[in-house]
Amino acid sequence: MRTINRFQVAAMIFFASLIVLALPPEGKAQNDGLNKFTNVTFSAPVEIPDVGAQVLPAGSYVFKLVDTVGGNRNVVQILSPDQSHVYATILAIPNYRLRATDKTVMTFGERAAGQPEAIRAWFYPGDNFGQEFVYPKTMAVELAKITNEPVLATPIELASAPVEVLKTAPVEAIEPTGETVALAEVVQPPPVQEAKLLPQTASSLPLLGLIGLLSMCAGLALSLIPKPVAA
Repeated sequence: MRTINRFQVAAMIFFASLIVLALPPEGKAQNDGLNKFTNVTFSAPVEIPDVGAQVLPAGSYVFKLVDTVGGNRNVVQILSPDQSHVYATILAIPNYRLRATDKTVMTFGERAAGQPEAIRAWFYPGDNFGQEFVYPKTMAVELAKITNEPVLATPIELASAPVEVLKTAPVEAIEPTGETVALAEVVQPPPVQEAKLLPQTASSLPLLGLIGLLSMCAGLALSLIPKPVAA
């Protein structure tokens, strides 16, 4: 029968400790905030970009990013609270000129009597710029005249457009006069942030304590192994 010497036992304990340290803690959610998942509740019906007019009834919805394209445009989905139903997949442009407000979602001003307000932008809590939604051109012309503000528009049909189409859809801005202007004249992209090393926020004391405990266990295991008797 093959015997195991104390050095082999120490090696096994060492590698076992490495495996324990490499395992992630169970039940810890991975929340990197990349999709900017946000619960939104409307107290009244609101209109969202679509062909014709799509109106969301008053109630709760989920807003989240499903794709980002080089930082200059995003694809946003509006879903039911349980995310079982997608109401719309919308093109949005990050606009630094839209400063954060106390509301997660901002709307254009009141329209004609009996018509719902239209969504202009979505602010993720903590962001200091808005995701401004892009409307079909016919709707954008109407909104620009009524609100006396430029509205982002695209000449393509957005309803049921796949994400790949939204990534490359042409986008322009419609002035209240009906004039089409370049996107850069009304949209200011958020400043590019340089990557920085994250500060070490977690203490290393628990890790050192675990290493010390494993060392004690290794020492105890070695002391219990009988020494070979010389012949």
